[in-house]
Amino acid sequence: QVQLVESGGGLVQAGGSLRLSCAASGRTFSSYATGWFRQAPGKDREFVAGISWWGGRTYYVDPVKGRFTISRDSAKNTVFLQMNSLKPEDTAVYYCAAEYRGSGLGSDDYDYWGQGTQVTVSS
Repeated sequence: QVQLVESGGGLVQAGGSLRLSCAASGRTFSSYATGWFRQAPGKDREFVAGISWWGGRTYYVDPVKGRFTISRDSAKNTVFLQMNSLKPEDTAVYYCAAEYRGSGLGSDDYDYWGQGTQVTVSS
């Protein structure tokens, strides 16, 4: 069993930055792929970024490429999502998810989910 807790969300002006954290407990997180997803009001949840279980591959959806960076600190059992040049359309609840020995793709079948953290970008 893996428990995931997101943090780092908040209110920021357009063009600003936030760093989201996904802290894992319960098992060795280094064996898990991690994905970041988001859900805006009235919209379906969408994949944003992912990192493979071995950390060698990362994936991003086109709207965030060049602005968001996913990374892992295995010693701290934490995955980060650095978000720069934020736009109002990035406003959503952001969730992290984990899959044992997954690839980190959005199409993976993620086993564990966090409760989410709200990101609001004002114009």
